[in-house]
Amino acid sequence: MKIRRRATSLICFLSLLSFALTSSNAALPQKIDEKKTGSEAKQQEAAKTPQKITAEGVNIEFDIEPVAHYSGKAELIEGRDAVVRFRIRDAQTGAPLNGLRPAAWMDLKNPSEAPEPGQCRKKVQSFLQSSLNSRPDIDLNTYYILALNDEPTISVIDPLLGYGGSKLLTLVFLKSAGEDWALSRDNRKLFVTMPESSQVAVIDTATWRVTTNIDVGPKPNRIVIQEDQKYIWVGCDATDKNESGVTVIDSGEMKTVSRIRTGGGHHEIAFDKGYLHAFVTNRDEDTVSVIDVRNLTKTKDIKTGAQPSSLAYSSLGESIYVASEGDGAITVVGGSNQDVVARIPLAPGLKTLRFTPNGRYGIVADPKNDSVYVFDTSTNRVTNEVKVEGRPQKISFTENFAYIWAAGTEHVTMIRLDSIGKGGEMTTIDFPGGQMPPEKFPGGSIADSITPAPEGGTVLVANPADKIIYYYSEGMAAPMGNFQNYRRAPRAVMVWNRSLREVSPGVYSTSIRLAGSGNYDVAFLLDSPRVVNCFEAVVKADPFAKKIEGPPIKIQWLIADSKIPVGERVSLRFKLLDRKTDQPKDGLKDVGVFVFLAPGIWQNRQWLRSTGEGIYEITFSPPKSGVYYVFVQCPSLNVRYNQLPHIILEAKEAKLVAPQTQAH
Repeated sequence: MKIRRRATSLICFLSLLSFALTSSNAALPQKIDEKKTGSEAKQQEAAKTPQKITAEGVNIEFDIEPVAHYSGKAELIEGRDAVVRFRIRDAQTGAPLNGLRPAAWMDLKNPSEAPEPGQCRKKVQSFLQSSLNSRPDIDLNTYYILALNDEPTISVIDPLLGYGGSKLLTLVFLKSAGEDWALSRDNRKLFVTMPESSQVAVIDTATWRVTTNIDVGPKPNRIVIQEDQKYIWVGCDATDKNESGVTVIDSGEMKTVSRIRTGGGHHEIAFDKGYLHAFVTNRDEDTVSVIDVRNLTKTKDIKTGAQPSSLAYSSLGESIYVASEGDGAITVVGGSNQDVVARIPLAPGLKTLRFTPNGRYGIVADPKNDSVYVFDTSTNRVTNEVKVEGRPQKISFTENFAYIWAAGTEHVTMIRLDSIGKGGEMTTIDFPGGQMPPEKFPGGSIADSITPAPEGGTVLVANPADKIIYYYSEGMAAPMGNFQNYRRAPRAVMVWNRSLREVSPGVYSTSIRLAGSGNYDVAFLLDSPRVVNCFEAVVKADPFAKKIEGPPIKIQWLIADSKIPVGERVSLRFKLLDRKTDQPKDGLKDVGVFVFLAPGIWQNRQWLRSTGEGIYEITFSPPKSGVYYVFVQCPSLNVRYNQLPHIILEAKEAKLVAPQTQAH
């Protein structure tokens, strides 16, 4: 059964945070058991004991601990990593409560403010509004959308600021355009292959800056991280087959430990159970090389079908499956000696092979024949063939569906996983993943163009031809929203997720990097049943860290809307405050503002004076539609443009409204 759904209207916009706090029906949780004292020693002792509350029939237990002990003490230290946990149970039965969506934020307390009733609820309310001026110091609900662009950049997009406006958090600048990427399990490092630079960029996700570039050899493309995170494997597709193979990086030391020549052509990489062996395709040699991971030495080459294009490990079948584009065969490699144990004949043109989450069924895309095949690892036989127009090439999964991305059509095909293996025709659904076929933009990436979003049952679809990332929720006829990539073509998309996740029944946790030292409110929200509470955390200063003084002033942008009209005079206001006292900074005579239209084709610079109460105002007329960046500096205070938070505005032409005629 095939259902085709077409978009017939404009894409609607989705608000990710649709609930709001109401003081009339919000639960008033009882106070934390520990008594507050002014003694730091008692605060540290209390921090070792989980903080507990009971409200609305729910027990909530909070604790936070460092990832690694510092000087032998379990203390929270600024600039270091910590694990946050909330244990949520039924107050009567003690049973863990599963499937909840708690939210939490960490925010430094203002020592000059006295506690007042409802302060925690007001703080949570301000965080939910996603205002530019009410952002927490640490957001435990964060996920960012990453776009691997056609130019040497990665877009970091914050979706929680809502759809339709500017959501670009920052750009990561690379030495050359990226081809593939991999995120460490703790989400702290992102690795990107750069074929033109013969390097892998290492990006610190706390700062979104490249910390180092590792030399790996000619034309690095595919990159894979072992499950135990010990080694990072990079396929180098050198033109000279004597230089072609894989480079192995030690993830702890961040340096190359081995370069293994395997043969000519493009290389895909997979591992067996326990990561004892790595399997590397050699497209021009019609072989797969087997590498002993412990010794980092090649042990054998296995003859496969012509032009092996993809491979994957089946956890259920405990075998490596290799798809060959040239002759359309799937070669099954298994056993203790890594021998060929079976072959599955198909049609020439196979491109990508992936396994369903349970590891039983393999799905293979065949762009040459506009087909997708499904085979059963228990029998090594094909069970289904589905026709997918537009040359299907990439495969992604959610819990319930396989998503098929095709280069020659704007439509994305979904296959219901529960319809596989039951006999008969599989259930498929189509939805529009854009306005134009992706191949209208030449030069795609080998990385995934579709990735699951954290909400569950939702995906993000990168369409480089549209220069847009679409947000789709299962069950809808069309995407529910989109994220502009500001005239950059997203060749691949990834989610960087730091939100609370259920790691065991009733336990919701995430890892964070602690910001500055001080006493924090840990604001907690449970929507159903409604519970709001502020726990406490104490973060100590690092006495051995080199202190980097921030700018002596901070900025508050007084802007209600990031959309501005083209050709009309626009006034932007902001307030400058003393960083230590929070008092307005008046009397500055050299506050400079720099406005430019991306990518720098129009610029405007002005020097401002305060209009009172630390408020400064700039006026300008955007000459054309596009994305405008606004930066602020103050040379007399040694504050440069890149030291204060900037804003991004979107200018659009005013819509012409046809004059109405009156009937006579």
